[in-house]
Amino acid sequence: MLRIAVPNKGSLSGPAADMLHEAGYQQRRDSKELRIVDPENEVEFFYLRPRDIAIYVSSGRLDIGITGRDLLIDSGAGAEEILALGFARSTFRYATKPGTASGVSDLNGRTIATSYEGIVAKHLADNGIDASVVHLDGAVETAIELGVAEVIADVVETGTSLRNAGLEVIGEPIMTSEAVVVRRTGADAEEPKVQRFLRRLQGVLVARTYVMMDYDCRVEQLEKAVALTPGLESPTVSPLHNEGWVAVRAMVPAKDAQRIMDDLYAIGARAILTTAIHACRL
Repeated sequence: MLRIAVPNKGSLSGPAADMLHEAGYQQRRDSKELRIVDPENEVEFFYLRPRDIAIYVSSGRLDIGITGRDLLIDSGAGAEEILALGFARSTFRYATKPGTASGVSDLNGRTIATSYEGIVAKHLADNGIDASVVHLDGAVETAIELGVAEVIADVVETGTSLRNAGLEVIGEPIMTSEAVVVRRTGADAEEPKVQRFLRRLQGVLVARTYVMMDYDCRVEQLEKAVALTPGLESPTVSPLHNEGWVAVRAMVPAKDAQRIMDDLYAIGARAILTTAIHACRL
């Protein structure tokens, strides 16, 4: 039985549950449930605080877990990322009052407030900066106004809340984060149950990224059409009843599908259809 840690609340929880459901796994029906067993798929899910997941996995008590890259690094736990999941993306930046500093090299001797002291301490050390780090659980923007710190380090999306607090972003991003699958450092990379779980999630990622495109085209335009829809290995081409026409099927990036349809139509392709992919193995 594969033992998997899943976020029990917060921005990671809902998307993680949706992805697991798409991958064919049972999920809890009540947010108060802390553990469920999916016997058909031979997995056991434990719903834990996202900040604690890397620690549980590093202990060996659980096999793998879903958490944020930021939380993994901040924990300092003996766990490592094995698959990025593409949701809950965020960027960590330094911010301060205008004129205080322009980059990380100006932070020597400063006091920095953050909810992620592990990340910040590592970043400062990597850059040879000697600064004090103050841990706050939230609302770090007020730390400068209240004199607790001169600089803050926090998640930045649009920057609106920082501007409203009279602050500006400085320097390059500390890091970018997203949801990731983690395992204990040094664990068996080829463990069959883990590999099956990863293949399922990778199938969901591909299904979300691509659509299947079908169309008919004249044989003399086939090479141009195939150049527009190369597929993953090669498109499927089948002769049609009407001589001189072929049917083509290929996976294309969903974000480019409309443009590709326009380009195919322009070279004479017709009956162009796209369909969603619900599951796949590559």
